[in-house]
Amino acid sequence: MTRPRELRFNAFNMTAPSHNWAGLWSHPRDASIDYNTLDYWVDYARTAERGLLDGIFLADVFGVYDVYGGTADTAALHAVQLPNADPTLLVSAMALVTSNLGFGITSNLTFEHPYQLARTFSTLDHLTKGRIGWNIVTGYLDSGARGMGLPAGRAHDERYDAAEDFLTAAYKLWEGSWEDDAVRRDRGSRVFTDPAKLHRVLHDGPYFKVDGIHLAEPSPQRTPLLYQAGTSKRGRAFAARHSEAIFLNGQTKPILARAVHEIREAAKTYGRDPYDIRLFAGATVIVAPTRSEANDLLEDYARHVDQTGQLALLSGWTGIDFSTYRPDQPIKYVESNAIQSMVENFTVRSDRPVNVGDLARLSRAGARSPFVVGSPQDVADELIAWADETDVDGFNLFRLVAPESLNAFVDLVVPELQSRGVYKTAYRDGTLREKLFPGRGPRLHTTHPGASFRRAPSTTALQSDAAE
Repeated sequence: MTRPRELRFNAFNMTAPSHNWAGLWSHPRDASIDYNTLDYWVDYARTAERGLLDGIFLADVFGVYDVYGGTADTAALHAVQLPNADPTLLVSAMALVTSNLGFGITSNLTFEHPYQLARTFSTLDHLTKGRIGWNIVTGYLDSGARGMGLPAGRAHDERYDAAEDFLTAAYKLWEGSWEDDAVRRDRGSRVFTDPAKLHRVLHDGPYFKVDGIHLAEPSPQRTPLLYQAGTSKRGRAFAARHSEAIFLNGQTKPILARAVHEIREAAKTYGRDPYDIRLFAGATVIVAPTRSEANDLLEDYARHVDQTGQLALLSGWTGIDFSTYRPDQPIKYVESNAIQSMVENFTVRSDRPVNVGDLARLSRAGARSPFVVGSPQDVADELIAWADETDVDGFNLFRLVAPESLNAFVDLVVPELQSRGVYKTAYRDGTLREKLFPGRGPRLHTTHPGASFRRAPSTTALQSDAAE
């Protein structure tokens, strides 16, 4: 690690009964069965803010997991991210009961339009007072494309070509359509907005076309904080150009360190400081007051992980039908239209064969990222070691038994990290962007490609009746 920095954390969740570990909804102490109630999310947000977490990172998937066995039956039977709800609709309630917590919302641009999505995120940025981020995804499930009336999804690399076009149009809307002083709110002259300071966006791209004024007035951040999770070769290039925070996985420190290095080096090629990107590794953390109690908790949780459901989830992520594999059969690299980086990590980047049965269990072998079990001291030691040896900035904490696991992290691990001087003791002021990048201000950094779409202030302005 070349720069000392505090560890950062997001609570990683999904508006579904099961998230990254299938079946834990069946645990008697798990509340995720109430995922479609506001009480569940309001309580979750309060806990995350009590622990000074940077944000809640809400995953989403558009479509159903039907690769395993060629049907969605397993996904439906075991609640493998099905059913799931729209995460954007939860944010207002969580923002109302918190003051500093950020919200990273996953939204699939393949089935959105820049003109529509730009308004949604501007609205959320207003309502949260600048605490919103967009996790940019392009979608990998053909079932989602079919649901939208298409025969199949776009090819892997073409999805990123479309994303480049989408981002260009969105930057034009967020950054260039309204000048900073366009909104007057002048009751005396009965002028709300100066039309001379509004600018029509004309975008004629290969995938998206826009002709109109952005519907929302400038929000605190204008462009939301930009997250991204793709770390395939094409995904890394896209992330290095556009992302301000990246979510990545790697089941060993060398695999994760290599991904981090490749992203930071790629950022340089786009004229960006490699540390202008915050990198979050996924992490499964099971903590209890003692190591023995934590191991007991692991055994307790593991009994509720549904192995068939876990393989259905992994089949959807990788595009590989694991129903055709034996448990002792090692995974081989197969190029697919799904999450290529995950397949690479299990195969060409792994220093040992990864068997299908390994991936179905709640264990270090089954984890796709850091898997940490122990006392608060053990967990702190391990998280610090991962950060030091891989150069990640922090971790997305996978949901296990909710809210029990998050409460344990907040009550046990946070004080231990604070005592070691590697975790904040209070929130900084400002927007989500200002909290993650202190001293930068609420807007995109000048080296970010979106900043090039800012419009210089015009010299003409509407005169008030008094001035006339």
